[in-house]
Amino acid sequence: MVRESSSNDLQSLLEAIKASDVVESRVQLLTKLQELDISDKSELASLVASLTMFWEDFTCLDVSQCMLNKTILHVAVKYLESDISGCLGQVLALGTKASIWCGKHLKMTLASTEESQEEEHCNLFFQLLLDLLSYSAASFSALAKYPLAGDKELRIVVEKFTFEQLNLMKDSISEIKRIHAFGLEVLKVAQVVLDAVIRLCRVYSHAVNWDLFNARTEKDKSSIDCEEADNAYHVVNITKCTVEKLCELGILAANDGGSLVTILNLSWKGVVNLLQLGKGSLTLKVNVADIILTLISLANESLRSAAETWSSSVTEMVSVADAKRMFLPVKFYLINAVRISSQYPIQAFSIYKDITRCILMISTFRISLSKEKLRKSASELLAELLEPTSFHLLNSLLNSAQVKKEHKFQILEWLFIDKSDSNFIPGDWSSTSMATIFSPNCDAMHGSRILLLGRVSLFLSLLKSAIDLEEDVRLEITKKLGWLLDVLVDEEVYSCVLVLQIPILYGSGKSPELAYQPMFSSILQALKTFMIVVSSSQAWVEMESFLLENLFHPHFLCWEIIMELWCFMMRHAEIDMVINIIDKLFLLLRFVASSESVLVPGSALRRIARSICMLLTYGSQSTVDRIYSSIVSISRSQLSSIIYVALLMEGFPLNLLSDKTRSVATQRIVTEYFGFMESFDDESLRVCGSGMFGAPVFALSAALQSSQVSISDIDMKSLKFVVAIIHNYRTSVDDLMKDHYRKLLSETLWIVSNMKHLYASDEMEEVILELQNLFISGPAVSDTQLYQCKPNLALFMAGIGHIELAESDNSARSSAVWELYHMLLRERHWAFVHLAITAFGYFAARTTCNQLWRFVPQNAALSFDLDLGNEANEERFMSELKAFLEKETALLTMVPRSDQIQLLVKEGLMLRDMVQKFTNIEPEVTQCETMEIDGENQANKKRKLPDGISQGVELLQSGLKVISDGLSQWQENHLDSAELHDKFLTHFSRLEDVIANLAGLAGSG
Repeated sequence: MVRESSSNDLQSLLEAIKASDVVESRVQLLTKLQELDISDKSELASLVASLTMFWEDFTCLDVSQCMLNKTILHVAVKYLESDISGCLGQVLALGTKASIWCGKHLKMTLASTEESQEEEHCNLFFQLLLDLLSYSAASFSALAKYPLAGDKELRIVVEKFTFEQLNLMKDSISEIKRIHAFGLEVLKVAQVVLDAVIRLCRVYSHAVNWDLFNARTEKDKSSIDCEEADNAYHVVNITKCTVEKLCELGILAANDGGSLVTILNLSWKGVVNLLQLGKGSLTLKVNVADIILTLISLANESLRSAAETWSSSVTEMVSVADAKRMFLPVKFYLINAVRISSQYPIQAFSIYKDITRCILMISTFRISLSKEKLRKSASELLAELLEPTSFHLLNSLLNSAQVKKEHKFQILEWLFIDKSDSNFIPGDWSSTSMATIFSPNCDAMHGSRILLLGRVSLFLSLLKSAIDLEEDVRLEITKKLGWLLDVLVDEEVYSCVLVLQIPILYGSGKSPELAYQPMFSSILQALKTFMIVVSSSQAWVEMESFLLENLFHPHFLCWEIIMELWCFMMRHAEIDMVINIIDKLFLLLRFVASSESVLVPGSALRRIARSICMLLTYGSQSTVDRIYSSIVSISRSQLSSIIYVALLMEGFPLNLLSDKTRSVATQRIVTEYFGFMESFDDESLRVCGSGMFGAPVFALSAALQSSQVSISDIDMKSLKFVVAIIHNYRTSVDDLMKDHYRKLLSETLWIVSNMKHLYASDEMEEVILELQNLFISGPAVSDTQLYQCKPNLALFMAGIGHIELAESDNSARSSAVWELYHMLLRERHWAFVHLAITAFGYFAARTTCNQLWRFVPQNAALSFDLDLGNEANEERFMSELKAFLEKETALLTMVPRSDQIQLLVKEGLMLRDMVQKFTNIEPEVTQCETMEIDGENQANKKRKLPDGISQGVELLQSGLKVISDGLSQWQENHLDSAELHDKFLTHFSRLEDVIANLAGLAGSG
């Protein structure tokens, strides 16, 4: 009876509401309706359908309409906790209708001016809006309790309801600042709605057999039940709608400026979570690539804003708080992009150009910030927060099993574009604003030079993390090592590599440490790490080829890197491999040896010798002994002497020789030096060949520079030798001889400058006076080539601080010293200025002279103003000297000065031009020259010699090598029979020359 009475009351109230035309009466009747307790499914369906009908579509004209709709929602929401399985469609239809109506009302309310708005009406509407959002959240939660809708019409209703609720919520949040007092409450309820709809998508997804759905084929669609497929598509549609609206909310929150942080966080995390559903089926409807691109664009925009802000305030330091405020949102976008890319690598690859450009810009931005002292904290935070995350974004593509191998290679090719590529865009980046890094034009920025440093940094990161990459990718990276050297030749990159110290994260886990490291050291560390990783893989063959091909790279920085890698390999490789490498280089050294090239620092002979010496530094004592013995075993031949001198001049590690061998080697250097001094005349040039003139002097000088010969071994004869060189130079009329004398004088001044005890001898005054006559008052003053001696002259002059000088105009020695210093300090070339001021600083710190002004000319280079260079001032000189000496003892700064970088840029430009001249060899010219030579030698065509002659010469050469090895062992084991050994060497040397001539005849026959 109670149920029948309740049913009658329901029907009568519904009829009364329908019959009433007065809104207030309807509200009262609806309030009574709310007091009823209805449990019958059919009655509940009838009630909700009636409530939907009572909700009028027309625009609200006064507060009464809002009151009516608010009451309708209160009645409906009462039953959402009960069993609504029989009226799901009606509940959702009511919510859909209410959302459309509220959306229109919201726009109308916000379009009205502040004066025309009725406060009571606005407040009531916003309360209604809050109620509707709560109703939506409760409806989504209720839907999650029931199975997927089997009815097609119900599925359509659910999808429309989801769309309209999320649409209304987005409109409400977009106008949150204009909703005044209700803004915070709207945000709170909106978060509940988002949680509810995300939960609903997750529940629905778990109810679908995605494996079965994904396994269906175009040819056999019947392999899956029709209802099962409809359910899957239904879930995809709802999830697609939710993801799209969440993305829109995420963009909205990102552009808001910080007041919608909770929505930003919830929306993008919701997107990531939803995209993990469906086992990839969402790609049927969801454009995943666009979502990743949106996150990348948000990150770029935030970074561009930071760059513009910091570029405009060049005098203000960027605080840690400001940097975090800028970078934390970027990290959030990147983390979500990484998660989505890892889940959908194929879709991510479709926008790999945008992804890699973002990564490059972040790497470039970090280096750009590290150049400025005021941006140091920002650079550190970027290295800590953003760079690792951006690198994970790249790894999500390179480490994915779903991305094809050729596509991974395509990414690497795009990243590390060759400078000769048509896409490479030259230009000056030194005057470019930081904000330019984040240009929105992807294609225009791709080949820009401004990103070169970022490419280098990213390449180093790949090298250091190579252990996590696939074998094929490692091999492709190995092929790109040549690209790295090519980029280092660029003058801007060159300058930064030499002076920049960049923040780098060390360690792994939760708390990696940040430390500054010179960029050059970072390059070496990355390459060494990569060498270890690929040492036992297929890529090692490519690595070896790279090392061999660049062993004589024309750019010194690239050569230094290559040699460091060779030395690294020498330290850790097996002994057989080390011996094999050095033996091959030694054979190459013998092949290129010539007397004309031994004193030329850049010759092939000297470069190979330098490489051998560097490698031997990391070799064993037995290896160094063996190489030295190979040289001296044929010491009476000119070829051996050439090799011997070349190796000594390039720093042959005498200190690594065994004690006995080192003693013999040192004694030989000193003995030959004295022997040359005693026989110093023009005839010696013809005896030893023009290219070898003065070789013992150069050998001793090189040994002294590497502190491998004791200074006590050298006596006063060196001072007389300096005077003899000056006399011969002054009287010589042969240009070649004068060049030899200049080189000898320079090296001998270096030798003397290292022997402080010689400065106290009486002969030193004659040397000083001769130098004064040569450089200042004598006829040779007009010789412009004397500048070659000035660097070592400066070193010699520094040592005069150890001499007691008279401070009187009557002292010829003191006057000569003053004039020589005047000459050096007037030099205006920056290198000579540096040498002169260093020498003078050393002298001033040790001399007993009080009148230092006598040593400084009025027109000293450092006395002039920097702006015009036409006004000299003695006080300015002393100030510059003080500043220079303080810089010499100061610690290295983290941030280089702009003038330092500009000087290195100029130097890098000259080096780049030199490399281009070296590599740009015209094939046509070479071919033409060859044809001319062939034409000239047409009459001298080779005639084939009998096989017996060629075979006999080969046997003689083999026997020569056996004898050479025997002599080496003899010298090592029987030092007591030196006299007999020397006789053998004399005959052996002659035999070697004869066989060499026979081999030459056999080769030309």
